[in-house]
Amino acid sequence: MQRSLSVISRLCGLKAPASLLSCTASSSSSSSQWRQSGRKSSSQDAASLLPRTQLMHNGEKVQGIFTKEEMARRIANLRAYMSNNGVDGVVLTSMHNVCYFTDFLYCSFGRPYGVIVTADKCLTLSAGIDGGQPYRRVFGDNITYTDWQRDNLFYIIQQELRNCKGKIGIENDHVTLDTLAKLNNALPSQQKEDIGVATMHMRMIKSEEEINVIKEGAKTGDIGGAAVVEAMREGVPEHEVAIAATDTMIRHIAEVYPHTEIRDTWTWFQSGINTDGAHNPVTTRKLRKGDVCSLNCFPMIQGYYTALERTLFFDHATDPQLKAWEVNCDVHRRGLQLMQPGAVCSEIAAELNELYRKHDMLQYRSFGYGHSFGVLSHYYGREAALELREDIHTKLAPGHVVSMEPMIMIPEGKPGAGAYREHDILVIKEDGAENITKFPYGPEHLIIKK
Repeated sequence: MQRSLSVISRLCGLKAPASLLSCTASSSSSSSQWRQSGRKSSSQDAASLLPRTQLMHNGEKVQGIFTKEEMARRIANLRAYMSNNGVDGVVLTSMHNVCYFTDFLYCSFGRPYGVIVTADKCLTLSAGIDGGQPYRRVFGDNITYTDWQRDNLFYIIQQELRNCKGKIGIENDHVTLDTLAKLNNALPSQQKEDIGVATMHMRMIKSEEEINVIKEGAKTGDIGGAAVVEAMREGVPEHEVAIAATDTMIRHIAEVYPHTEIRDTWTWFQSGINTDGAHNPVTTRKLRKGDVCSLNCFPMIQGYYTALERTLFFDHATDPQLKAWEVNCDVHRRGLQLMQPGAVCSEIAAELNELYRKHDMLQYRSFGYGHSFGVLSHYYGREAALELREDIHTKLAPGHVVSMEPMIMIPEGKPGAGAYREHDILVIKEDGAENITKFPYGPEHLIIKK
């Protein structure tokens, strides 16, 4: 293999990096940063001659968006919970918890990932296809499993946790039946206990560093919103408006956080009937005068989600539409006033329901009034205990970051047809709440005439 690498390097006019050549060295070499290890079977098939794990410590650690002290605080909180609850080891497998505790947001593509946390270890488990990128990014250590034998990730878990006497924490809301069977096969004698709810409550209280990142995300959303307004023209399709906003937000994130990974930022711009669902995808529908529009900008900063969502009309709105929009804005304003420390999520929802009921519009609601922010996206994470819904009785507390986002949807054929949603993000403090969304809302600002 070394000869092949040398040939390729000569053809390209490059010198093969020593770190890459070192991966061909004997697994007994202790000086290589790219070490292979793992038990080999006695069979002579090709797979048996290949390693189960590797140390792909390729290059230097990169700068994260959080300090080492912040990341150590998170691990310390988890270890304190483990100590108080008889948990000797934890296996985290979700994108949100792996990111929260290690600053590494994995790309699964069908492969499992994880983090093992014990009293003295924080070890990220990643797939060989990622090379050394996980090692460079993670807080803590990293080991890579190979594809050469089945279930090598669970082999690592077995080797690391087989001597644990206490319970093993897992995420019940993420572990599939298949994964649970493999965990039980790897660690048959250890009791498994859910750690998903406990880690969710840890994530719900944001540190000052997290709040600063979320504030920058909210600012980025506002910038994306301005790009949406700028891109709106008669005949322009939804996807072109969305592209303009997304590109603007990505460039801003890259400027503010040049050391972070650039991924996942997106925009949903919906028009006309496409506004009836808050998470409806972008289409090629072309903008027409009189359209109701939904602006939805979602900046993503190293796994941290923020959002700007607004109702707009292109050129003009009918009187019934203006009435519905004003009602939704009134509910939004009242909701912002209710977001105070000690307020109960379900009670906020109940009071806002009464406002809609007064205007005979309660039947047009379709989801809750707001949710927590942090490590989440449309395909991972959710801090379900901090949502403004009738069935959630959590009290708002300092460190919570929550949206206020009332929405109603009036079906086609009815006066005022269309969907109406406003969305602000609030940081709950000891003495009140700070609204970190600055983009204007309402008919006086967002009837866009061009």
